[in-house]
Amino acid sequence: MLSTDFVTGSPNWLDLGSPDTAGSAEFYGRVFGWDVQPAGPDTGGYAFFQQDGKDVAALGPLTEEGASPAWTVYFQTPDADATVKAAEQAGGTVRVPPADVMDAGRLACLTDPGGAEFSLWQPGAVKGLERVCEPDTLLWVELHSADPAAAAAFYHSLFGWGTEEKEFSTGMYTLISTAGSSGPDAPFGGIAPAPDEGEGDGEGRRSRWIPYFLVTDTDVTVTKAQESGGSVIAPAVDVPDVGRIAWLADQFGAVFGVIKPLPREA
Repeated sequence: MLSTDFVTGSPNWLDLGSPDTAGSAEFYGRVFGWDVQPAGPDTGGYAFFQQDGKDVAALGPLTEEGASPAWTVYFQTPDADATVKAAEQAGGTVRVPPADVMDAGRLACLTDPGGAEFSLWQPGAVKGLERVCEPDTLLWVELHSADPAAAAAFYHSLFGWGTEEKEFSTGMYTLISTAGSSGPDAPFGGIAPAPDEGEGDGEGRRSRWIPYFLVTDTDVTVTKAQESGGSVIAPAVDVPDVGRIAWLADQFGAVFGVIKPLPREA
C-alpha cells in the first residue's frame, strides 16, 4: 500500500500539468473537494491541492515544450543524479535534468524506454504527499506498457522494485512493491499491458502512468466529473477481488482513475 513513510522507489509526489490552472482547480475542487494553496510567488504558478490543510497532490502550468495536460507520478530517490544516470544506462531519456527546487528538494523528469513519463523527487524540506489512501486521495499508481516485463526490469534497475505476477479477470497483472517489502500490503501499484492497436478508444494505447484516487462511490464521482466538464474514458466496472473502477479525464484531457476498493478482510 501507499503510505507517507516514503522509502526509495515509493511514489512520494503527484502533480498535474494544466493549460489553465484556475480551471483545473475548479474541476478537482468539484470532483474531490480539494482546496488549492499557492506555493508562493517564486514558484511559477505552482500550487498544492489540499484536503484539511494536508497536501494530497499539486498543480502547475505546462512548462515543457509540446507537453500535454497530464498527471505525473514522482518516485523517491536518495540521489536524483545517480538515478538519472542509471535510467540513461537502462535506455530511458531525460526530459528535465536534476535541479534543486529551492530548499524543497531535487527533481528530475524522465521517460522510460516504453515512452511513459515519470519524475524523481529527492526530498529536502518537502518530504512528499501528506495524505494518501483516504477518501479522495491517491491510492494506487499503474503503468500501462506494451512490454510489461521490460518495464518492470527498467524500474527494478532504478529502484530495486519487487514484482509479483497475478491474474485478474481483466488479464495478467504485475504487482510492484518497494525493495525488501513483502506481504499482501506491500504492493503500491501495478504494471498492465497496454491494449493493442485498434482496441479501446485510443486512450489506453499509450504507455503512461495513471494515478488512482480512492472514492467512496465510483458512480457518484463519475457523475461529478461529467457535470464538471470531464469525460469518461472507461465506464465504471466491478473488478473481482479489487473494487469498482473507472477511468476519467478532466476537461483538458488529463487522465486519472478512481476506485472504490472492496472492504479489506479482517
